[in-house]
Amino acid sequence: MNYFSLNKKAPNTSFEEAVVKGLAPDKGLYFPESITPLPTAFFENISTYSHEEIAFTAIRQFVGDEIPEKELKAIIAETLCFDFPVVPVDTNIGSLELYHGPTMAFKDVGARFMARCLGYFNRKAQTQEEVTVLVATSGDTGGAVASGFLGVEGVNVVILYPSGKVSDVQEKQLTTLGQNIKALEVTGTFDDCQAMVKKAFLDSDLTAHMKLTSANSINIARWLPQMFYFFFAYKQLKDKNKDLVFAVPSGNFGNICAGMMAQRLGLPIHHFVTGTNVNKVVPDYLKTGDYSPKPSVQTISNAMDVGAPSNFIRIEELHDYKLERLRANLSGFSYTDAEATAAMGHLLKKLNYIAEPHGAIGYLALKNYLKTKPGTQGIFLETAHPIKFRDVLYPGVAENLAIPPQIQAVMDLEKEAIAIATYDELKSFLKERC
Repeated sequence: MNYFSLNKKAPNTSFEEAVVKGLAPDKGLYFPESITPLPTAFFENISTYSHEEIAFTAIRQFVGDEIPEKELKAIIAETLCFDFPVVPVDTNIGSLELYHGPTMAFKDVGARFMARCLGYFNRKAQTQEEVTVLVATSGDTGGAVASGFLGVEGVNVVILYPSGKVSDVQEKQLTTLGQNIKALEVTGTFDDCQAMVKKAFLDSDLTAHMKLTSANSINIARWLPQMFYFFFAYKQLKDKNKDLVFAVPSGNFGNICAGMMAQRLGLPIHHFVTGTNVNKVVPDYLKTGDYSPKPSVQTISNAMDVGAPSNFIRIEELHDYKLERLRANLSGFSYTDAEATAAMGHLLKKLNYIAEPHGAIGYLALKNYLKTKPGTQGIFLETAHPIKFRDVLYPGVAENLAIPPQIQAVMDLEKEAIAIATYDELKSFLKERC
């Protein structure tokens, strides 16, 4: 499988090179040259397959023969070492809980898969040249990448996060592990962090002397494995004859884009719904046809505080850059902090389900869409454990919520982070410390 840049001004490249480079030389995101639908029989018999078998079938064509079958199956087995339950919540509505992994966030899958792919490529190369993984986070990416890459030989990890704009649990997860993990606390927003990362990839003064790659969802090895969730949810449905709608709380739009890739592979998804906070560039675009990225605004659903979602161009590619085709497959809704808090209260008091702000927004968006779609099966993605957002949960919930061992393990550790405010400071750090 070869990959091309969505800016169309860079040479096509292999899976390995796309993973190692992260971003194409022309600043474009990589995208597979072809997508071959899976056999209908696979979906008809999906209940008979294990998670590992489903994931291998879904990802194999995108890896090609660059990772041998035995190695790829081992990578998948190590990646999928936890569960992905669909929990009934409301009439014809379930929550796909993606937070049962090591850092209790959906990004554990992509981070673990990418780390193991990169580790395999390093071993195969048999060189001493180190790779520096440079990643920006608005919350959960940092912890998942730190955990996924911890101790991976030949790989340094540098995580940029916006000061004061991630939860205390998220900050602990990305600043306390040490070893090959380094955290930079940036004065600014997530968009500022992401802009620094992209600038570093295109800085020839840096790239001439070090190998840089990204573990954000711009990297294909972080993005593509997120397809797995949607297959696993479909497997669990008792009635597979209803129209299936997924509602995805969205920030950088990698998760929902991965779902659309699963759809292209043949997974029978009828429609997607994106739920955002007040950072609503995509819902506005779906309504007006005007795509206008804006500086992000801080909210209680911080992982979605993104004003210029990187993965949206992949969504456009999947829909041939035709707005009407996209509108036929995607609906968008946005909500305020007050509405998200009210939704958390409704889910708790009326439905006995504890959600955090991102999942609550996914639920709201799904309910909105289903108003005129009776009999449709809806699933919203609950992307992180509620304890990670204990300061902004519905009043009274956090005090009675047990702290899982994965979280407790980092809470008493010492934060280690270096404060920076400019790209020049990032560049100096990379030159001196990596």
